[in-house]
Amino acid sequence: MAKRGGFQGGMPGNMNNLMKQAQRMQRQMEEKQKDLEEKEFTAKAGGGAVEATVTGSKVVTKIKIDPDAVDPDDVEMLEDMVLAAVNEAMHQADEASSELMSQISGLTGFGGGLPF
Repeated sequence: MAKRGGFQGGMPGNMNNLMKQAQRMQRQMEEKQKDLEEKEFTAKAGGGAVEATVTGSKVVTKIKIDPDAVDPDDVEMLEDMVLAAVNEAMHQADEASSELMSQISGLTGFGGGLPF
């Protein structure tokens, strides 16, 4: 009896290699995402009077305020500086996340890499 084409007892070698490559890339993506979430981003406002630190998972971990920046007659300015510092630190975290996603998409086939 003649052999027929198609899958003979499992995945062909090429498909198996593609699956292994995809699994390896997924592990790398997860590791990079975890590293990003743990990374800290710090930004200053008001000439350094206020400093805010956030993680890659967008958790504010620290706010530092120079005592000279505290003016009881102008609390609004201090609030604005805190907001500016936090927003800039969040922006830095977003930029790092976007860069990571760009790298990942280039590795996984969305922009090249795997042929599907």
